[in-house]
This record gives sequence, C-alpha cells and structure tokens, in this order.
Amino acid sequence: MTIIKINAITVPADSGDELAHRFAARAGAVDGQDGFEGFELLQPTDERTTWLVVTRWRDEKSFQDWVSSKNFAHGHGAAAAGDGDSAGTRPKPVGLSAELWSYRTAGGSTGTAE
Repeated sequence: MTIIKINAITVPADSGDELAHRFAARAGAVDGQDGFEGFELLQPTDERTTWLVVTRWRDEKSFQDWVSSKNFAHGHGAAAAGDGDSAGTRPKPVGLSAELWSYRTAGGSTGTAE
C-alpha cells in the first residue's frame, strides 16, 4: 500500500525561489530508490510561506531504507552542486522549520479524461 510523506517546510517570504532552486538542482536524485513512486514540490499560491514536499512510497520500509541511505545523507547533509562556495562550505538552510507528516490514501478519484 502506498504511503505518502509530506515535508512541510516554512521559509521566509523572500526565500521560496531559493528553496525551489535547491530542489531543482537535485531533481531525480531519489528516482532510482527502491520503492519510490513519485515526488512533487508544492509552492503556496497565497500568502502562506510553507512549501510542501510530497513523496509517495511503496511502503514504510522503502521510505525508511531511503532515509538511512547514503543518498539521503548526501542530499540532506551536503550542499547540492553549485550551492556551496569554492571551499565546499554548506549554504545556510532556507527553511525556518520543517515538519514531516505521514499519510496513506483513504479514498479519492482519478478524474475523467476528455
């Protein structure tokens, strides 16, 4: 059964573009992870400053395997290419806070194609 992990990241009002840039620099980095089903970065369209990182996983074990992987450590503990200075110094975090939410699908609709 698919599980959904949502990382709610609150950023300063003027830092959303930097968050999007950092995610774009690592686009596809998790694609090959066993059990990974998809990813979306959701930008608020109102005055909110909380962005949502939505990932879908085959099961909890797949997500936990990724969290304990070297790829996760690299992406979350080291600067993405081009984000550090020439000495390899990690850039300051963009987010003011982050909260991880976990869900499973309990209903829905696939829509109607026309």
